[in-house]
Order: sequence, then structure tokens, then C-alpha cells
Amino acid sequence: MQLVVARIGRAHGIKGEVTVEVRTDEPELRLGPGAVLTTDPASTGPLTIESGRVHSGRLLLRFEGVRDRNAAEALRNTLLIADVDPSELPDEPDAYYDHQLMDLDVVLADGTEVGRITEITHLPSQDLFIVERPDGTEVMIPFVEQIVTEIDLETQRAVIDPPPGLIDDRAEIASARDEETGEDRSAGPGQDPSGEPGEGPSAEPGEGSANAGDGH
Repeated sequence: MQLVVARIGRAHGIKGEVTVEVRTDEPELRLGPGAVLTTDPASTGPLTIESGRVHSGRLLLRFEGVRDRNAAEALRNTLLIADVDPSELPDEPDAYYDHQLMDLDVVLADGTEVGRITEITHLPSQDLFIVERPDGTEVMIPFVEQIVTEIDLETQRAVIDPPPGLIDDRAEIASARDEETGEDRSAGPGQDPSGEPGEGPSAEPGEGSANAGDGH
């Protein structure tokens, strides 16, 4: 499986170094010296990493055969792509790559279907599963151990124990609000009345958070 692990930015200095926008949780593994990466566009690669260092909080890379600023600048905006074994797991316990979590069926402990994971959003405090429900609507599920109680890659499912209000039927919620306030409000959990996504449910950072990698 091929996954994007970085995007090349501007040239740095005059000796062929480039800044990179890292798109992997494991840069020391994916972007270490000796790594051979395919590219998009393909015509600029493959590229072999000769050396790397961190400067002012940014990762700088030098590639074999790239010796001056002009050659480095010609690589700008190139995507770096690594070959990853689909069965490979991160070294960190209870962590997963995004591609392993995508399309998992989300169910309650009793087997009730909730939906299917279609997207994973990485926030500073936690990760969120974007789950498409059978009726086509979406719900956000915080990827924390108090809510996501089991990830079973063999059966391709994620078991959740949601708190009240997290996945309640939107129509029922709207109806209850109408009865209480007399207002026509149809926004569901995590939305404002205009229907635009809000911040959604959140968990306190640092307490029992599970981890999803960024897909790499």
C-alpha cells in the first residue's frame, strides 16, 4: 500500500536542503536516511533521503543527487510516497493507522448498527471518527477508550459505548426541542441551527485517549 508521508516545501540554504511538511506520525521511520520514496509527480522521483535534521521546528531533508538551491527548489510541492505493509501496526500500543480504521463497521455492544467510518479527523486533544449512518447522515465519535471500547480488525468493526446524546436520533432531538421551546430547530448533535458542523463532542485531553495515526 502506498501512502503519502510528506510534501516538499521551499528550498533551504544553498546546498540542496528542502523543508518538508510531514504527514506521518513516524517520520524517523518513514523519512530516515536511506529511505527510498516514490513521488507525485512520478517524474521527480524516486528520491533517496541522504540526511535529515530539524531546524526551527521544521524537518529539513537532503536527497541524493540534489546539490544546490535550484535543484531543491525544483522539487517544491512534490509529494513523497512510502510503500507500507497493510498489516503493519504502529509501535505504540492501542494505536492504528488511518487506513486500518477506514470503513470499519461501528456497532453498539449489543450489535446494533451505528454506521461506517468514512473519515478520521486529527485534533490537538483527540481524534474523531466521522461515521456515516444508514440514513446518510453523519455523527462524530471521539476516539477515546471510554467510548470506543473495542477495535477488531479481523471482524472489521469498532464497538462503542456512547454517552447519552452522542448518537441519538436527530429527528427525536429536534422534536423534543420544538416541544420545549416552540422553535423550528433541526440541528443535531455537534451542529448549530444552520446545519453547519460545530465543534462536536469532545473528551478531556489526556484521559484515556486512544490513538489513530494519520494514515502512515
